[in-house]
Amino acid sequence: MGTLGVRAGTVCAGLGGGPPGAHPPTLQGVDVSERVENRSAGQAPATKAQRRLAAQLAEKKAAEARRRRQSMLGAAVGVLAVVALVGGLVWLNSGDDDKAATAGSSASPTAPGESSAMPAQELPAGIDPALKTKPTVQAGTGELTKLTVTTLVKGTGPAVKAGQNITTNYVGVFYKDGKQFDASWDNGQPATFPIGVGQVIKGWDQGLVGVPVGSRVQLDLPADLAYGNDAAGGRPAGPLRFVVDVLAAQ
Repeated sequence: MGTLGVRAGTVCAGLGGGPPGAHPPTLQGVDVSERVENRSAGQAPATKAQRRLAAQLAEKKAAEARRRRQSMLGAAVGVLAVVALVGGLVWLNSGDDDKAATAGSSASPTAPGESSAMPAQELPAGIDPALKTKPTVQAGTGELTKLTVTTLVKGTGPAVKAGQNITTNYVGVFYKDGKQFDASWDNGQPATFPIGVGQVIKGWDQGLVGVPVGSRVQLDLPADLAYGNDAAGGRPAGPLRFVVDVLAAQ
């Protein structure tokens, strides 16, 4: 009986609390507080591992998001490059079409001083090749008081006689500034007219008679041998300069 009492007391002591300041209650010789601390310490490593895993997953997701953005950006750049290439080709083709349309148009006159070739079939045989191209005519210098005839290309044909019909190409400019006001080249065909019989201005009647066929001559005409000083009706007033190619005379 005494032994049982001691054992019972021991069990009660192990389950109950003790006086203030005494050691924490124990169960079978193990401190309860130590067990709690051990459980807490065992959970800490698992929590850190979970955090590392979560961080790795977040980093992987961020990397995948960056790759997706880069892929989308690369695709957009590729589309823009294709659009720019197609637009450039369309622009080049349209520019070529414009050039072809301009080259094929015969309505635009040749600008003053710009070269223009005359079709070979419109030129008589034996004409100097220089007469196949429109001449560049410059302004004159000084005061022009009399008719001046300057041979630029000397022809090998017969001399022009008064009363003949002559065929010519010509360019006419104002003597003082060289601005073109007329040219047969721009009309696409030579001009034919009687010479030396008052059908043209005096400077031509006087300056072209006696010129060998096949020649290119420069005629500097004072106003009184041209159209005068009155510009009424759009006539070229003042002294004038012509470069005339004599292609034929009959």
